[in-house]
Amino acid sequence: MQQRAVKFTVQEAMREVKSFDVEGDYRAAARQAIKEVLESRMANRVDEYLSELDRLDISDRRNGSYDRHLLTACGDVSISVKRTRQFSGLGVIKAFERRDSSIDQLIMNCFTLGLATRKVGVALLPVLGEKISRSTVSEVSKQLDAFVDAYHKRSLNNKYRFLMFDGVVLKNRTGAGSVKKVVLVALGVTHDNKKEVIDFKLACGESQSSWESFLNDLYRRGITGEGVDLIVVDGGTGLLAALDMVYSGIPVQRCWAHKTHNVINCVKEKDQKAVKYDLHKISHASGEREAQSMFKEFALKWGKIYPKAVLCLRKDIDTLLSFFKIKDLNLWNTIRTTNAIERRFVEVRRRTRPMGVFSNRTSMERILFAVFRYENIKEGTATPLLMTQN
Repeated sequence: MQQRAVKFTVQEAMREVKSFDVEGDYRAAARQAIKEVLESRMANRVDEYLSELDRLDISDRRNGSYDRHLLTACGDVSISVKRTRQFSGLGVIKAFERRDSSIDQLIMNCFTLGLATRKVGVALLPVLGEKISRSTVSEVSKQLDAFVDAYHKRSLNNKYRFLMFDGVVLKNRTGAGSVKKVVLVALGVTHDNKKEVIDFKLACGESQSSWESFLNDLYRRGITGEGVDLIVVDGGTGLLAALDMVYSGIPVQRCWAHKTHNVINCVKEKDQKAVKYDLHKISHASGEREAQSMFKEFALKWGKIYPKAVLCLRKDIDTLLSFFKIKDLNLWNTIRTTNAIERRFVEVRRRTRPMGVFSNRTSMERILFAVFRYENIKEGTATPLLMTQN
């Protein structure tokens, strides 16, 4: 039963990610990955062969190498084949050729959708008729590493009208069990209202120093804040302090979703629905003047019963209403919260649910990149990744 369930997961997943772009930018990195993996395997095969002969007291010695060209779905790959006087590692290439190159893409898609390494082989067994080893799955998935590195280092520019920043918690597996890891995320909204996950960074927390390091990197790569009308934030003190250091002078919008959650936490369960409704009237008012009026009514209605809730709202009311300064009413739904970021993490969690937690930092980087890149492609905001960028 378990095997059939995993198979179903892969089949469903494949339909969703069949448009993952492994062409273009990815081809050069994929060719290099294939070359390195095969040459490493052949060198190991020759080493093992010579060690066995030495144990049996049989004579043989290394005899250089020769080049062999391998045509793959990613293009022509030149492979240096190690050999001895009586043996070569050519069998490794022949074994690779027997495995259709499209299977590598299938393996990569399964991995980026969250199937654990050990489950991919089981899941593909009914499809391929033979089990894919864990080492093969890991080697193929490492092709993503070059893409991740290029994504984090690519040049940026001031094409965004709005910036959003949020810190989202994910679980990371360690030897001592699973621990929470914070992912700092920057999302940009262009002047034609298209969204792009600009970058992300794994951090130990949301301190000012963590955020400042992340923001400074974005600034150095080209996002200087020129042309940005509003920065939407989750409201964390570390982020706000870092923004003062890096992007001071740009108006800030506090996220209504985060603030509503904080206010509701100060309210008894029996009144939460009514309080949430009144908060909605403020955040969805027809303009700033009406919103201020709705806030005053809220304070009068709930101030004596829940003074902490009213104080929680009052201290940030000005930045909660910043979005009203944007004249285009059609943009208000986008910029009053950081929900655009959270929606992308819903996709991350859905695709990684079979894992439960990420196995290590590298797997987190790969999967986050794959999902964010895919979402950017759907939005039409994905930028080319140059593998030679520094």
